[in-house]
Amino acid sequence: MKKFLGILLSICLVLVIAACGGNTSKENDSNTAAGGEGKELQEVSIMLDWYPNAVHSYLYVAQEKGFFEEEGVKVDIQFPANPTDPLNLTAAGKVTLGLYYQPDVIMARANENIPIKSVASIVRSPLNHAVFLEDSPIQTPKDLEGKKVGYPGIPLNEALLKTMVEHDGGDFSKVEMIDVGFELGTSVVSEKTDAVIGAYINHEVPVLKHKGYETRYFNPVDHGVPAYNEIVLVTSDETWERDKETIQAFWQGAKKGYEYMKENPEEALAILISNQDEANFPLVEEVEKQSLEILLPKMEGEGAVFGSQDKESWKEVRDWMHDAGLIESSPEVDDMIVEMDH
Repeated sequence: MKKFLGILLSICLVLVIAACGGNTSKENDSNTAAGGEGKELQEVSIMLDWYPNAVHSYLYVAQEKGFFEEEGVKVDIQFPANPTDPLNLTAAGKVTLGLYYQPDVIMARANENIPIKSVASIVRSPLNHAVFLEDSPIQTPKDLEGKKVGYPGIPLNEALLKTMVEHDGGDFSKVEMIDVGFELGTSVVSEKTDAVIGAYINHEVPVLKHKGYETRYFNPVDHGVPAYNEIVLVTSDETWERDKETIQAFWQGAKKGYEYMKENPEEALAILISNQDEANFPLVEEVEKQSLEILLPKMEGEGAVFGSQDKESWKEVRDWMHDAGLIESSPEVDDMIVEMDH
């Protein structure tokens, strides 16, 4: 009897071990790279600059189509609780990567010595424009003299408008700047302001159009401001040194998502809509469609592929920011960017 029980216990133990082994295999399957190579997926976290919208479509496409897994990475896309989270949490190593704004990266490095750097350009030119209603008498930046201009209380916007007005021969001291927070569209249609700066042509402009308001706008680049990158992909110095191969792999997957998005914009938007944060930032398909049409030409440039960075351009933007009083020191460009294989 004891011998029988011993055999029975041995059989049960084998079955338990086999069952555990089977469960482990299933768990590992979800964390291994595609292609049957059995390699563990490297985890990458990325924090968006805001809630999901058209500019993030390529990331969701890459995730949906398995492009990240093909490159051996498992990506966790996160939303910021605060506007500065993508910069601060990335610098602190709490997330691998963040999407943020080139001028802010330069200011963080110059003014606070935050160990952050850009690894890729996402949007190569400004989306932040001076916006006003189509029937406004404003024709040039100089016409903003004597006008009320709303802005979200951010010094960069004042510097942008000052450069634009003065480049056009105007006197910036004659422009009345009004802090309207982020109620930019509301302030201009309610005539609380004559124009706004800090409004994005891929968001506020199509949103206003959807509500029946046609607009016109000034591109800062046409009026003395260097063509800064609106959105860049950032990581910390330490994370880059430790995980550069994983970040490179992430980028290869992201590029596949971008190429697919370009070729299949309607499907890309459908994937985006399915990943929207409906509770906090519901998307309007018509708005996001117009937004993507605006974005695509700005995500690449003449002779510049998606993601590539130009050291001379970074130098020009840094020098303009120094002249505008936004930064006190001038960090070396090589400390602010790294080049990946684009």
